[in-house]
Amino acid sequence: MAESWVIMVTAQTPTNIAVIKYWGKRDEKLILPVNDSISVTLDPVHLCTTTTVAVSPSFAQDRMWLNGKEISLSGGRYQNCLREIRARACDVEDKERGIKISKKDWEKLHVHIASYNNFPTAAGLASSAAGFACLVFALAKLMNAKEDNSELSAIARQGSGSACRSLFGGFVKWKMGKVEDGSDSLAVQVVDEKHWDDLVIIIAVVSSRQKETSSTTGMRETVETSLLLQHRAKEIVPKRIVQMEESIKNRNFASFAHLTCADSNQFHAVCMDTCPPIFYMNDTSHRIISCVEKWNRSVGTPQVAYTFDAGPNAVLIAHNRKAAAQLLQKLLFYFPPNSDTELNSYVLGDKSILKDAGIEDLKDVEALPPPPEIKDAPRYKGDVSYFICTRPGRGPVLLSDESQALLSPETGLPK
Repeated sequence: MAESWVIMVTAQTPTNIAVIKYWGKRDEKLILPVNDSISVTLDPVHLCTTTTVAVSPSFAQDRMWLNGKEISLSGGRYQNCLREIRARACDVEDKERGIKISKKDWEKLHVHIASYNNFPTAAGLASSAAGFACLVFALAKLMNAKEDNSELSAIARQGSGSACRSLFGGFVKWKMGKVEDGSDSLAVQVVDEKHWDDLVIIIAVVSSRQKETSSTTGMRETVETSLLLQHRAKEIVPKRIVQMEESIKNRNFASFAHLTCADSNQFHAVCMDTCPPIFYMNDTSHRIISCVEKWNRSVGTPQVAYTFDAGPNAVLIAHNRKAAAQLLQKLLFYFPPNSDTELNSYVLGDKSILKDAGIEDLKDVEALPPPPEIKDAPRYKGDVSYFICTRPGRGPVLLSDESQALLSPETGLPK
């Protein structure tokens, strides 16, 4: 066969945000968690990773580019994913081009990988989750692996724990599993993205800087030093998982909101119970919690749930569009943009929520009345970098349009 061909596959995978948190591993190498977790997949139109993988006999080694920069693939997590997918590769044939790759050929062939996140990589928006899920999904398609998405999730998990949950849309459960080799620690879909399509999600990006304590280090220190984590994993989470699944299936927002907020707060309590303590939230995070809590209490039924991962950014889940529009008004009152910031670059994603909120320009933001539930409400200009309006979304897909590929079909190098 001719030695200059390139075969490529491009995939797009969403990110996800846990509503029942994963924090703590019982096995560092295999990335096995101390408890189950449940997440919501975010609409990939607004937050996703796109990955192109290519194979060619002319490639001398495996190479990867992330957001345009070449990065090393020598790390254990990348190697685990590559090894596991190669072991499952099957015959591939492109009859039109007269190319045949046998199962055995995959051991000798090298791949090129290019990946792009449409959001800040280490901003605490689970970019590694989308990244490893996309890598595994794309490689599995390229190498014609026969595993379903649940089985692939057990491989993605070895790149980044929460990546296993990005292989499905809607609400997803990562089952911690029991066996030592981790083969039963995988993701299953609870419901698809159409099941509860009233929900609207607004993310307040408080900081897109890299965090002081990485999740990996933080988890290890928590497992070693926090007694609260042991109680949480054994006594609290198993009950919450059952209640959360019920709330989601019944679309019971009051119960969903209570569980989501409580679990986020307990996760951050566990971080503070770690020695030395870990602080992921900041003053702005706390002000957002206070804003939501006061509003929910003043109405009498929860309008919005909040959840924070290992960082200061708030993920706010509103029970419908009306609540989302009211939430955005409140957030823009408390956290208006700096005078030199355009509204268009301050509220990203689904801009129709702005319209629902009756906000067209910065004059409308300045004219917002103070929320009635807070007396003498102050304003914190510039404390939020930007907002993203989104919703629950679908799982990974292949992109057939070659113009969306990140590698050149001739050379297999970045475009």
